[in-house]
Amino acid sequence: MRIDVVTLFPELVDTVAQHGVVGRAIAGGIASLHCWQLRDFATDRHRTVDDAPFGGGPGMVLKAEPVLAAIAAARAADERPVRVAYLSPQGRRFDQAAAGELAGRQRLLLLCGRYEGVDERALELAVDEEWSCGDYVLSGGELPAMLMIDAVVRLLPGALGDAESAQQDSFMHGLLDHPHYTRPQLLAGRAVPPVLLGGDHARVARWRMQQALARTWRRRPDLLAGLDLTHEQQRLLDEYRTMADADGHCPALDNQE
Repeated sequence: MRIDVVTLFPELVDTVAQHGVVGRAIAGGIASLHCWQLRDFATDRHRTVDDAPFGGGPGMVLKAEPVLAAIAAARAADERPVRVAYLSPQGRRFDQAAAGELAGRQRLLLLCGRYEGVDERALELAVDEEWSCGDYVLSGGELPAMLMIDAVVRLLPGALGDAESAQQDSFMHGLLDHPHYTRPQLLAGRAVPPVLLGGDHARVARWRMQQALARTWRRRPDLLAGLDLTHEQQRLLDEYRTMADADGHCPALDNQE
């Protein structure tokens, strides 16, 4: 996958390519990241990319000309087709399903806004879709771009050492993830649930599914409302609910033998 990012702060976005899963994926040729400095496409000696808004008001607006020129250059850098995505609080909510959708593409081209936004004419002429990382306001699109790059690249084949790791992540199947444990077996008086130590893979899988269902029920019941649970999943959830205390916890099942 080739990822292009049009931004005023390429050095910020570049950091996502230097560490962790994304860094390894880029080093391994699974993905590539190319940042385009918006000021390189300004036409005046001061490299001006913003101006005051028509109609008055606070702040500045990114000018259409350099944005359009930068997007055109990024498009032309690779012959494969690409949809231009603008990072905006007005866009479609980016979630795990969206990450999976984008991971199926050969290219991503992300436009990072700044200040009060981008001249609307540039969006009308060159942008195909808008994405939001949440209902809050940031100073620019760079952090959402980095978030999207990380979420998408880790889903690319070969990006993770164990492909099953991605399948077990929160939200991959609409549920939050189950608890995880490692050595030591006893820490500050808290023991690892014995079910994880017995070597019975079927019991472990059942326990993990029940814990994922229980966590989602306790912490994000809104997610459960949109899921079509299997008969077994519903049975596991009903069992947990029946035995849970007032706080929604069930020690007998959380610490199952």
